[in-house]
Amino acid sequence: MRTALMMGAALMALLPLTAQAEAPVVTKQVYQLHQKLLTLDSHLDTPASLDLPGWSIEDGHEVHGDYTQVDLPRMKKGGLDGGFWAIYTGQGPVTIEGFRKARDFAILRGLSIRNMVAADPANFALALEAKDAAPIAAAGKRVVYLSIENAYPLGEDVTLLKTFYDIGVRVSGFAHFAHNQFADSSTDPSGKPRFGGLSPLGKELLKEMNRLGIVPDASHSSDQVLDDLLALSTTPIILTHSGCKAIYGHPRNIDDDHLKALAAKGGVIQMNAYGTYLRASKPNPQRQEALKALFGQLREDAKLSPEKRAELLAKRQEIDRLYPDTDRPTFDDFMAHMLHALKVVGPDHVGVGADWDGGGGVVGMEDVVDLPKITAALLKAGYSEADIQKIWSGNVLRVLAANEAGKGK
Repeated sequence: MRTALMMGAALMALLPLTAQAEAPVVTKQVYQLHQKLLTLDSHLDTPASLDLPGWSIEDGHEVHGDYTQVDLPRMKKGGLDGGFWAIYTGQGPVTIEGFRKARDFAILRGLSIRNMVAADPANFALALEAKDAAPIAAAGKRVVYLSIENAYPLGEDVTLLKTFYDIGVRVSGFAHFAHNQFADSSTDPSGKPRFGGLSPLGKELLKEMNRLGIVPDASHSSDQVLDDLLALSTTPIILTHSGCKAIYGHPRNIDDDHLKALAAKGGVIQMNAYGTYLRASKPNPQRQEALKALFGQLREDAKLSPEKRAELLAKRQEIDRLYPDTDRPTFDDFMAHMLHALKVVGPDHVGVGADWDGGGGVVGMEDVVDLPKITAALLKAGYSEADIQKIWSGNVLRVLAANEAGKGK
């Protein structure tokens, strides 16, 4: 199933790519070190690209042209070994019909990821356990774990999670931009909690995650949901793409006390590069109105033809030309969140989940080609190769292994 809405959300989140920002110099030595590391991103929204007409993960694309950020050639150039490829479903009505449509969409999106792997076994491999990542990367292939962003498609049947586990899902969130049947969102339009954390059904879902060995993901959920997860989960939890409230007080970010509590339970925060969550930017109402008008016409179940996609891209580029944004967050803003988290909880509890193809990307780090800059910045900040290896994959794999070991308990 192709979704025009997901394409719209990704394009709307990416701001024009003209401004420049200082970023660390990536020397040949640093680049070689980066390529040697096992590098995983815990939140790739790239599966949305897989269903775009005429788009192939095998081909090199240009972020300035079609706004996508991840493909096989760029992963190789940027030294990204893989990560957790998200089954994202937008929040719809909390009704039987809404659940049915979301379930079908999510299963088909999971199959799109599996089909990507099956179509090119020389370059991609499905990973199901923590121990799978290193040998896959050593063989020169890209690591493909599956995750769920927004548990809404499960409806009111938590046993449906087993179907997604069988497809390959090993990490699952609870809510997204709005409250759902499982949990409160940190960004619900009402501005008010619905359950004050996990709902009773959400607590049942957490039990099922623990039983299966699926890592609970608190990103997008409210602070009260995080409190519930820390209190109730029998295994460590993860924030697959989040930031720090101490740097910018956005509801999507978490405060230092929650960071410390997360670390105390063995969890990890994976730092995102979604500019809206990194710092405040100057309002640009003309641009926002133009984008709203462009993407307001799209429906999630719309079939996007190659011609329609080309038309949308042309209109989006025209908006960038007419209403450029000169106040985009930068690589330094991203690193401010990462370095703060490292200061608070140390290199055993921080990783990378930049939200590529889902709105991530900042001036100075526009797509995965720029990932060696993170390694360079961490080296400049005094972190060792061993520390950086933990940040790039060791920590997320440790949490995954802990959930595997604790399943059924």
